Amino acid sequence: MAELIERAVAGHYGVGNLRSRIFDAIERSGLDPQALRPADLAPVDEFHMGGRGATAEIVARAGLTAGDRVLDIGSGLGGLVRYLAAEVGCRTTGIDLTPEYVELAQEFTALTGLSERADFVLGSALDLPFDDGAFSAALTFHVGMNIADRATKYAEAARVLQSGGELVIYDVMKGPVAGMRFPVPWADSAETSHLVTMAELRDLLGASGFEIVEEEDRTPTVLAHHRARVAELAAGAPPPPLGLHLLQGSTAKEKSQNMIGMAEAGQITLGVVIARKV
Repeated sequence: MAELIERAVAGHYGVGNLRSRIFDAIERSGLDPQALRPADLAPVDEFHMGGRGATAEIVARAGLTAGDRVLDIGSGLGGLVRYLAAEVGCRTTGIDLTPEYVELAQEFTALTGLSERADFVLGSALDLPFDDGAFSAALTFHVGMNIADRATKYAEAARVLQSGGELVIYDVMKGPVAGMRFPVPWADSAETSHLVTMAELRDLLGASGFEIVEEEDRTPTVLAHHRARVAELAAGAPPPPLGLHLLQGSTAKEKSQNMIGMAEAGQITLGVVIARKV
């Protein structure tokens, strides 16, 4: 069953012809594909609510240093990995289920000159292909929503972390109000959407050998960010060629509207948790 779900998740994100669409958008943005900086790709490779701004805030809170060996579980196009390599200076590995994402992550990393500090592996969060204690920290941004077997995910994260290592989670959570609307950015139907409440997440992490260090509800911040963007568009600012719509296909607008509508209604929240392996 887990393998079938993972295939469905990879199929949801693997929209096809993605490379040509992104490189076309790069050129239409006036960027030189052979002289890219990590920040140039942020509009498309930071596939989580709040984008690069959220990345910077959450990474700073985690207190990572250049001496850390870091794993990004569910690394997508590699934006978080490249941010860590470029801004923190740590050696970082990303793992993702979607072949197209992993291939593009490797190419973008080479083009931004970060291949010596960043690499990517095709694989599953439920069976991490790394030795016990291989990493001093792990991050996972907007990934848990697609994973039904959370217990295995967090147990695997604990296994590959050193004692005292931190797990930094930024995910969509189940809110206090019942109900879901599809499609959303992470799923077209309930088949691949598996949200938990913050209380359930605490229990799962505790059972996997973690203690909670910090929690934050980022929903107000995310909604403020969204409203500011809507105001820009209403004022006539054109949408940029390079953006998350390239990853979401023809239903991009509907997915975003559903997600924001549920956040405003309390059906979902955006939560950050920093946990330490005991």
